[in-house]
Amino acid sequence: MSRTAPRHDIDESDLEVGGTAHAAAGKTAVAVSMKRSIEQMGVVRTAQTLLKLNQADGFDCQGCAWPDPDPSHRHTAEFCENGAKAVTEEATKRTIGREFFAAHPLAELRERTDYWLGQQGRLTEPMVVRAGGTHYEPISWDDAFALIGGHLTGLDSPDEAVFYTSGKTSNEAAFAYQLFVRAFGTNNLPDCSNMCHESTSVGLAEVIGIGKGSVSLEDIHVAKLIVIAGQNPGTNHPRMLSALEIAKKNGAKILAINPLREAGLVRFKNPQTPKGMALNGTEIADMHLPVKINGDQALFQAIGSLLLEWDALDHDFIERHTTGFEAWAETARALDWDLVLRATGLSREQIEAAARMFAESDATTICWAMGITQHRNGVATVKEISNLAFLQGNIGKPGAGLCPVRGHSNVQGDRTMGIWERPPAHFLDALQAEFGFDPPREHGVDAVAAVCEMRDHKIKVFFGMGGNFVSAMSDTTVTEAAMRNADLTVHVSTKLNRSHVVHGTEALILPVLGRSEKDHTGGREQRITVEDSMSAVHASKGPLKPASEHLRSEVDIICSMAQATIGDRHDLPWDAFRSDYSEIRHRIARVVPGCESYDEKVAQPGGFVLPHPPRDTRTFPTKVDKAVFTAIPTEILEVPQGRLVLQTMRSHDQFNTTIYGLDDRYRGVKNGRRVVFVNPEDITELGLVDGQMVDLCSEWEDGSRREAPAFRVVSYEQPRGCAAAYYPETNPLVPLESKALGSNQPAFKSVIVTLRPTDAVAGDEVNSNAGVLFDPSVDADDETKHWVEPDQLS
Repeated sequence: MSRTAPRHDIDESDLEVGGTAHAAAGKTAVAVSMKRSIEQMGVVRTAQTLLKLNQADGFDCQGCAWPDPDPSHRHTAEFCENGAKAVTEEATKRTIGREFFAAHPLAELRERTDYWLGQQGRLTEPMVVRAGGTHYEPISWDDAFALIGGHLTGLDSPDEAVFYTSGKTSNEAAFAYQLFVRAFGTNNLPDCSNMCHESTSVGLAEVIGIGKGSVSLEDIHVAKLIVIAGQNPGTNHPRMLSALEIAKKNGAKILAINPLREAGLVRFKNPQTPKGMALNGTEIADMHLPVKINGDQALFQAIGSLLLEWDALDHDFIERHTTGFEAWAETARALDWDLVLRATGLSREQIEAAARMFAESDATTICWAMGITQHRNGVATVKEISNLAFLQGNIGKPGAGLCPVRGHSNVQGDRTMGIWERPPAHFLDALQAEFGFDPPREHGVDAVAAVCEMRDHKIKVFFGMGGNFVSAMSDTTVTEAAMRNADLTVHVSTKLNRSHVVHGTEALILPVLGRSEKDHTGGREQRITVEDSMSAVHASKGPLKPASEHLRSEVDIICSMAQATIGDRHDLPWDAFRSDYSEIRHRIARVVPGCESYDEKVAQPGGFVLPHPPRDTRTFPTKVDKAVFTAIPTEILEVPQGRLVLQTMRSHDQFNTTIYGLDDRYRGVKNGRRVVFVNPEDITELGLVDGQMVDLCSEWEDGSRREAPAFRVVSYEQPRGCAAAYYPETNPLVPLESKALGSNQPAFKSVIVTLRPTDAVAGDEVNSNAGVLFDPSVDADDETKHWVEPDQLS
């Protein structure tokens, strides 16, 4: 196996690690946001964007799907640090066109880091790589659509094409996209939810009848207990911290369940208020449970068993609204506590203290993210979380409910609009009634299956509506080889990314308007709509002049591709859709459940909230019309001696696969990404030292091994036997076959690895993280904590 890695485009020998910024986080966040925004956008453009970001008359943040407050309660600055970074990435004045691609052959671009690729600027015109080509070259829009249409119509079967969707795609574009794909003849519609919250969608659909969370933002504000499991709001959903601050002031307690003690859950300084900036901030978590990686299922089972033992139950809710309680209770009474303690790494006293928090609360909201879903038992753990809610009737009442926190701004809306490889029959029936053709009924491929079929030469065309599929998927080496097997790869994008340089025989980049830009498609000012994590749908309209006159909207690209591929087949209204997005919204109103009068509702400030039977009426559209308790055996991830369990995660300077910078301020990392966080006792036991360079090697049941070279060991507080590192650098360690049961979601959070001292030495390109070590004599919560050169340590 090759031991090389893409070259770093800064000198990572300057990487520094150490220090947390708990107390100064608010002030630093504002400074970082404004400095970066002004550098890339200028003062005027910064004001034009940030003052319209997440406002009722503005545009929706390109980042996370955390909901907006009621329009009457929004701040002038209704954004977080990472939201400002997301806008800056899109609204930057940097641009790249034909001159850039002429100067940079594909062979060179493939050696660049994801960070370098993303920092080059906005794409400004359609580009193509012909068969055997060495560079991207300009192509007209008409010729690009003709190329796509020619490839698609030349397939032996529509199922030889796959149509991926990023979570940033608007509702209008998503609806038109799935209509085209099904009119073309396939349900091959994987999306980014396949990689992040598919375990949630599957688990919740089975036990409450709908794969969405059951709470509103107001529920967070008035909850008595908020549980945050497998989630790091300070980095991944920073605006959530404002809601938690309100909840704390209203008397809520917060239980944080996470292997790492993340800075954002320790103390929060709200940059949106002068008081928040001036004072020491709000202490967020009342208790932190440092659960071992993959121990959440056992932990929730133990809490449920204790609530049963203490009779801290809502018997009326259980009797009237649930089924399966007795079978669950029998399993809970027989709980193996020794197995629980091994799986969680916690003491019984810690678990009982957490259970007391549940018992003393009459309104509990449980929040979770990828730390729960990206495991082999991800679906099972989501069901265990649901069991806890059912036990105490914590669903369908103020301050209580299930709150999966989605990571991308419209991933939930895309699924609502029909972006799903396994569409329900009622949705397809509604499409048929509205548009007069019978859509395909056979299920399509999800993200993992799409890679497998490209690997096996069964899929010949890959079309990506946004995103960075290559860097988002597991098993990077296999994924890249699979993409190269395609006859044509197409990516609708705002900026350059890894997926553009790992391509099929022919490849297209289609530059698209961003959320922050004005859309005058069809000669009129258009608006789009999105749905947040809590089922609220609202309009979005950008204020900026587009980065290039050659950009087209998502809707325009989809409608033009449809006309070039299926023409007037089925007499579908592509021209009308392109000319006026209201025409799409009128069709959404007649096809999508809960979207009646859609165009009129989204015209109102703040939009509207989709119906959610469990939340609204305590009715559960499951197969048995009740909430379903699930009895599940306790699982434990067995780790051989000398190995660690690795979780992949984001840095604070990152959103999904987009890397904004090379610092992780909350974890004390500066100027680099190839680091692996390890418990200090494990470092010693493994015969390593803090700061040493290692290769990460994963081993699998089929005997295969995978390797990610040249990571620097960083001592970091977490349970024994656990480790953490950033993705996408660690995605090569996760085979396609490692996935959640029932959801087929890659298991990025439970990778058994060995840490092998690397052959590289300081100064090598892949070993550019060396030279700075943590001084362990400084307390971890002291903001004066510092890092020093090795020769300064005694």
